[in-house]
Order: sequence, then C-alpha cells, then structure tokens
Amino acid sequence: MDVEKSSQKPVYIGETVNIGFTKPPIFSKKPDCPDSFTWRGETFMVTELLTEWQDFTRKGKYSHNMKDAHLERANVKGSLGVGRFYFRVRTADLRVFDLYYDRTIKNAFDTGGFWVLFQELFPE
Repeated sequence: MDVEKSSQKPVYIGETVNIGFTKPPIFSKKPDCPDSFTWRGETFMVTELLTEWQDFTRKGKYSHNMKDAHLERANVKGSLGVGRFYFRVRTADLRVFDLYYDRTIKNAFDTGGFWVLFQELFPE
C-alpha cells in the first residue's frame, strides 16, 4: 500500500455515500476518483486527488478458498468481488477525506460494489 504519510489525525466515519462523476468510469469495478460525493444530505466537490491505492487482500472466508499460487496473483491483480480502491481527496471547502469503492458482491442480483466514506483527516 503506497499511502501518503501525513500528520493528520483520522476520524472514522464508515458510511456509504453516493458519488458523482462528470465522466463515468469505463470499468465499473475499477473506478476513477469521483468528482463529488453526497454524505448526510450535503454534496462535497472533490477539487484534488491527494493519493490513491488499492487493497486486493482476501479477507474472511475468501482468504482460504484459493491455492497459494493463485492467491499471490489475486492479491496483486484482484479477483471477482474482492478488493477496494481508496482515494484520499481534498474538497472545495478544504476538508480531507478517504473514500473507497468496495467491489464486494452483495448477491446474485446485485453484483455492483458500493462507495464508503471511510474517514476524515484533521491536522494535528
């Protein structure tokens, strides 16, 4: 994980959010940084992408359902329904947030992932 080190104190949020794109991503399971997100009825415009990273580590029951040779590749490239795309962004009001897109499949009828506002970072 190549996450920019900062002297900011994170405050956990962990709530799903609606996001907006001026140009929708080409691949829905590999999104770009959103241009905006709506949290608790307020829309935040993203003005700067500070850093981004991915985590394709298989967790829980999924960490044991693959042979080691395949698991190593999946941890780097990802596999169906596994992984998160993280984005650290600055908004128009100069707040800093971490968002992520979770590729987890909910069920056979809802195979899309979802967006989470992970945390807000405050200067220490």
